[in-house]
Amino acid sequence: MEPTADPVDRLDPVILHHVVNTLGWPDLRPLQRAAIDPVMDGEDVVLLAPTAGGKTEAACFPVLSAMSAQGWTGTSILYLCPLKALLNNLVTRIDGYAQWLGRSAALWHGDTKELQRQRIRTNRPDILLTTPESLEAMLIGVKTDHAHLLGGIRAVVVDEVHAFASDDRGWHLLAVLERLQRVTERPIQRIGLSATIGNPHELLTWLQGSGSGRRLGRVVAPGLTNPSGHVPTAGVAGPPPGDIELDYVGSLSNAAKILSALHKGEKRLVFCDSRRQVEELGAALRARDVTVFLSHASLSADERARSEQAFAEARDCVIVATSTLELGIDVGDLDRVVQIDSPGTVASFLQRVGRTGRRAGSARNCLFLATEKDTLLQAAGLLLLWGRGWVEPVVPPPEPRHLVAQQLLATTLQEHKLGDQLWPEQWNGLAPFDRSAAPILRHLRAQGFLDTDGGMLFIGPEAEHRFGRRHFIELTASFTAPPQFTVLSGRTEIGRMDPSVLTEERPGPRRLLLAGRSWQVTFIDWGRKRVFVESVESGGVAKWSGGALVGLSYALARAMRDVLLGADPQASLTRRAKVCLQEWRDEEAPHLVHPGGTLVARRGNDVRWWTWAGYRANATLGATLSSIADPVQRPTDCYLRLREDLDPRMWRTALEAAQDGPALVLPDVDQRAVRGLKFSAALPHRLAITTLAARLADFDGARAVLSEPKHFSARPNP
Repeated sequence: MEPTADPVDRLDPVILHHVVNTLGWPDLRPLQRAAIDPVMDGEDVVLLAPTAGGKTEAACFPVLSAMSAQGWTGTSILYLCPLKALLNNLVTRIDGYAQWLGRSAALWHGDTKELQRQRIRTNRPDILLTTPESLEAMLIGVKTDHAHLLGGIRAVVVDEVHAFASDDRGWHLLAVLERLQRVTERPIQRIGLSATIGNPHELLTWLQGSGSGRRLGRVVAPGLTNPSGHVPTAGVAGPPPGDIELDYVGSLSNAAKILSALHKGEKRLVFCDSRRQVEELGAALRARDVTVFLSHASLSADERARSEQAFAEARDCVIVATSTLELGIDVGDLDRVVQIDSPGTVASFLQRVGRTGRRAGSARNCLFLATEKDTLLQAAGLLLLWGRGWVEPVVPPPEPRHLVAQQLLATTLQEHKLGDQLWPEQWNGLAPFDRSAAPILRHLRAQGFLDTDGGMLFIGPEAEHRFGRRHFIELTASFTAPPQFTVLSGRTEIGRMDPSVLTEERPGPRRLLLAGRSWQVTFIDWGRKRVFVESVESGGVAKWSGGALVGLSYALARAMRDVLLGADPQASLTRRAKVCLQEWRDEEAPHLVHPGGTLVARRGNDVRWWTWAGYRANATLGATLSSIADPVQRPTDCYLRLREDLDPRMWRTALEAAQDGPALVLPDVDQRAVRGLKFSAALPHRLAITTLAARLADFDGARAVLSEPKHFSARPNP
């Protein structure tokens, strides 16, 4: 269809009326205008804008107009989010837009009560807000007639699509959408909403799945495109205006002291990159009589909701959070964002700083408080990348064989039986859920996960044993969460805690730190994994098992090297930060970096190759150069430890073999990591190991290091 002179005229007149008279908007934003034609024409699109850029309305207004114009009935639009909290935050707004047209929206996720689910099955809403995991549960569950509920889907909106694409939930999402298209028997329009990333066109191709190359697709990013109409590789042309400050405070307790004294009367959102930091900082702020709220994944849903609601309604207060509040959850009108230490990516920083500057006349701002010298350097490197206009590309994790196994089982459960030759049709030829998965299928049959009879596949006894509890609910989640104990005060759930807090030896009464408050353990129900507590004045430990170590990227590690060599980030540095960075440059840098390449530094028996290449590249180098790498080490972001008896001949021989050899070597995998790979039990062990090794590798970064000049230095022991 040819675009009209003004695309806004294509929107349903009722929507236009409410935009002006209900919302009070004088006009639509550029993204919202630019999205109208491609969305209403049924194209697959990625709508790209910074946080608070109006992406939800950019998708909803034209897709609701298409629903009205084309007479869609039943549940015709899916709205998928990575977080239940984000769905909770959006459902009232989206239902309000739908009601303008006499339509409705409803919410379905893991916390939705069965009575509400039954209402949805009986009276299908026009828009269903859910997660991919809940969508798959609908497909395989016995209570839901998925053909009746989902057979009329015409379009799917994937909010925060970059958050999906960067981990295994993205592969799971794509596979479930392909199976949904088998139910609808028609292509489904895919609309992705994304924050600023470095490779939006690749993200669009990924989102299109099996439709890539066959369906029209477009990246819509007004204001972020160059004159040729393409989004620049770096994602943004330069840093957004605002007030970015970097300070070095030396400890978390000092950070609490500064936060309690600075910006009183303002609403401040403080990001930490661990739950333990959130708890300890929250307790320290509360001890200083600061009104503080907490949000992280191990707090109960009710506890998080109470915190977020209270914070949204308060003024002079602080909310301390992990990345749970990085995505587009509305916590009201913020005055300031504070970052403890540094996030691991520029994209994450852009999400966080985008929570500010939404009021007219206000600017985006972020105050970094580095508690250690190392995190000060990381923050400076990150801000250097940001100042250069660089944003990470979103790259799906490679070789998701464990999810291929999961999908084969889940689809067999959904269909009750599956043709042993026709199974690839369920995913419309999408790799890796195509015939390349045949070895995994053979393993599932050989190990009893699947049975075969008369050319058909059925769920086997091993799948029943491994995943059959609670109607196979374990099959719908693409990740494994470490075991945690539920913490209860009376009948109120506070959250969840690592069991090691309950078992490790400690003097005195056993106390926990959770929700920013101290609790004394009164009883532990080991069988049901529950711990009962009562409130106390102070003390306590916060602890959770971490996820898989991925480390810093090649780009960020190299930016940190640039800072040591004298590059200054495009931010305001406090006097303390300047002094600390200068100490780095004067005292440490000569032994860590060389302007002409990488540096091999010997200090007594300690030999380190300062590559500044990131964790994955260093892990790859360590495996490839196994003859000279210290076998008893874990790679770091900045260096690789070499054998203490290294001599020039050994060095030359190893490098020549790596540079002239057939290929670099995949990193070694800790056997314990295999147990953390969800569905690894349904894979041949060697394929599980290969999958994890591929995810640890950075061949491009390793090759770049091998091609650079190497310099050598030695200094005596202190």
